[in-house]
Amino acid sequence: MESREEERKGSGGAATGVSTPGANLKDLVSREYYGHKKKVHSVAWNCLGTKLASGSIDHTARVWTIDPHGHSKVKDIELKGHTDSVDQLCWDPNHPDTVATAAADKSIRLWDARSGKCQVIELSGENINITYKHDSTQIAVGNKEDDLTILDVRTLKVVKKHKSNYEMNEIAWNKAGDLFFITTGLGHVEVVKDLEFLKPCKLNAHTAGCYCIAMDPLDRYFAVGSADSLVSLWNVKELLCVRTFTKLEWPVRTVSFNHTGEFIAYASEDPFIDIANVETGRSIHQIPCKAAMNSVEWNPKYNLLAYAGDDKNKYQADEGVFRIFGFETHN
Repeated sequence: MESREEERKGSGGAATGVSTPGANLKDLVSREYYGHKKKVHSVAWNCLGTKLASGSIDHTARVWTIDPHGHSKVKDIELKGHTDSVDQLCWDPNHPDTVATAAADKSIRLWDARSGKCQVIELSGENINITYKHDSTQIAVGNKEDDLTILDVRTLKVVKKHKSNYEMNEIAWNKAGDLFFITTGLGHVEVVKDLEFLKPCKLNAHTAGCYCIAMDPLDRYFAVGSADSLVSLWNVKELLCVRTFTKLEWPVRTVSFNHTGEFIAYASEDPFIDIANVETGRSIHQIPCKAAMNSVEWNPKYNLLAYAGDDKNKYQADEGVFRIFGFETHN
């Protein structure tokens, strides 16, 4: 398992760096992390920002212990047990060593990231989306058949099931846990109060399918990425669209807010990841990339952005790599 630093510079504005206040984003670099045998579908940080989990189509997840200042050697453990692609993963919002994986083998697994042991929950379809409730009591899982399952984390029992007659994509709870958001292939976002799925509020968000969603850590906004290449920013309380981010030309696959709620990163098949100022909508930096991106996620404590995509090596085989942007060159 190895990491290496690479120069990835673009157009940048003033922003807070990891170690030096006032450092420009354009002066920061990305590091590459190798370990997976095939492409990485999902990256996610734990609640302390000290560990990153990666899920791959090689049927494994890995947990990487990463010094946010880039000084110490990277350590990782392999989480083996799934028999098909690990499509998405998420950490328990309150426990830094519990990570949940959703896989195409029709199971989800709750892992202890220290021991590599897990609990297995068998479900009915190929799982592609997973998210924790902020109080850690429930997990929501979506599959390719547009079934949604809500699980009680303590008992590992199903507490709610919902079948949709149209495409359901990424899902999320608000911080209070009373609102549940579903992005759909019809271009709207369903907002469900207290898991009453038969009474959703439907927000006409985009002119094409909505693929991804992210919640602002300050609980002011949520952002939705769409096949129309736009990201829309919504006020959580009023459920009104505040602005859109327009730098991409391809369907938006992934979106994330940084820990202060100041920046938003979003990506697609375009040859860069755009980072924009949330309040102005202005693009402040672009990270060049060589392939379509599958997942971007900001660290919950530092301005470090993990990202992973469909990278190939010179032999046109999957690289199995993810990267983290935000390190200073001398680290």
